[in-house]
This record gives sequence, structure tokens and C-alpha cells, in this order.
Amino acid sequence: MKPDGNAATGDVRPVHILNLSCEDRPGVVAAVTTELAANGANIAESSQFWDRQSNRFFMRIAFTSPAGSTKDDLERALKSSVDRFGMKTALVDQSRRPKIVVMVSKFDHALLHLLYQIRVGWLNAEVAAVVSNHEDARRFAEMEDVPYHHWPTTRENKAEQEQKLLDLVQGTGSELVVLARYMQVFSRGLSDRLYGRAINIHHSFLPSFKGAKPYHQAFDRGVKLIGATAHYVTSDIDEGPIIEQETERVTHAMSAEDFVAVGRDIESRVLARAVKLHLEARVMLNGHKTIVF
Repeated sequence: MKPDGNAATGDVRPVHILNLSCEDRPGVVAAVTTELAANGANIAESSQFWDRQSNRFFMRIAFTSPAGSTKDDLERALKSSVDRFGMKTALVDQSRRPKIVVMVSKFDHALLHLLYQIRVGWLNAEVAAVVSNHEDARRFAEMEDVPYHHWPTTRENKAEQEQKLLDLVQGTGSELVVLARYMQVFSRGLSDRLYGRAINIHHSFLPSFKGAKPYHQAFDRGVKLIGATAHYVTSDIDEGPIIEQETERVTHAMSAEDFVAVGRDIESRVLARAVKLHLEARVMLNGHKTIVF
């Protein structure tokens, strides 16, 4: 979504996205849209959902605002409605290119796919750094002129390395940490600090296979579906709120190496879509689940 207006004269209308959630009550939509209209905003996209179980209302609104209006101006204009309905809100300025930190181990397919989608413009993001516990992916980061941090992690230095990651995220102003097949488990403390701001990709089978060589395990069991799941990182391994998933059929005629190849493709696509959804503020947390607009 591009800003409206005449760029040649400087009359560019900023594009913002407002996400909100609150207890479902009559008048929520009217209150918010009335305030936006009163401040010269023009709604370009609107999505909403009522979760009947929790009686929570979720809404995402993309809108343009008058040239020169700022995020602070809009937040002040919406404050009365926010207070009245007890809303949780997030307002995103789409003119900023969000920064991300990508973490990777030896499997580089998901990292390469992210870098490519950013280069061709499908994914609007800037990779502030690539962090790895191995040197294998350094050359790919350097090809894209992205800083590469080789931080080997052991049981003895895990706390130190995790603090370095937090410092990197804060120092670069990164909004998201992407685990592009990073084969280390975050501690509970780090998972809690980055909750809702770290996305992981993992293989997802029926049944699911944990440990080494999951695709070979799936081959040995004769599975008929291969899948991948992108989710927010929590202290419960691979149990965080799910953002995106995909499956593909496989057959008995395929080899274990074929399974691995299919898995690489699915993992790369699913992770890139999840990152895009998050950066476009299309994902909202709803307990252990997500609302994806």
C-alpha cells in the first residue's frame, strides 16, 4: 500500500494501520471510524472479528491521513475512544521500513528465500543483522551487505549470547526476530522478553517427528502429508500461537531426499508469508491463538 497524494508537491498522505482489541460492545466501530473521519483520515482497508468464546472484538484498519499528520496526532485523537472501550491498540506507520534480525544455523534455505523476497520487494523489510551459531551462511549475508554475527552457543555461554541478541535487537531498532531454521532453543526468559516479536518455522507432520532427521523419520513411517508451521516463539518448544501453515502430499514412490526437498520449499514459503503478515500488522494475538486478517 503506497501513500496517496501528490509526491511532487509534498502533499503525501501517510498510511497507517490501527489494530485494536477490546470487549465486544455496541459502538466500537462507530467510535473509531468517527474519530478517524473527523481527523481527515480515509479508510483504505478494514477487517474485524468477534470471538464469541472470549467476547473479544478485533479490528484492523488501514487508512491514509492528512499530509503532515503524525502518529502522535492520531493517538491523541483516538484516546477518548480507547479509554471509553478499554481498547488495546497498536498504531503502525507504514512509511517506515521495519527492521528484522534473522537467526540461522546450517540449513540456509529459509534465510535465502527471505533475502530474495526482500530484494525483489515482495517483503518490505530491512535485515539489520544475521545471527548464527555457525559460519556457513556468512557469505550469503555478505552478498546482501548485511552484518553477520557468529555467536556459537553452548550451555555455559547461553545466557551471555541471549543477552547479546537482546542488545542487538534494541541497538538496531529491530521489530522482529526470525528463526530461519535456527537450531537452538530459547530460554524461558528470552522467549518471554520477545513474545509476539519472534517467529519460528518448523516441520509439522501428522504425526509430528521430533529430534534429528524428521523428514527421514516421516519417510520411514510412510506419511502422506508433509507440512510446515510458522508460529510465535514461546518457552514451550514449537507450541506457540500459529501464524501460517501449509501441507503438500507425498507418496510411497518418493525418496527420503525427496521429502527433504519438499520440506525445504514449504518451510521457506510459510516462513516468508508469516513474516509478511506480521510486518503488515495482520496478526493479532488472542490467547494461545492468532487472528490473521
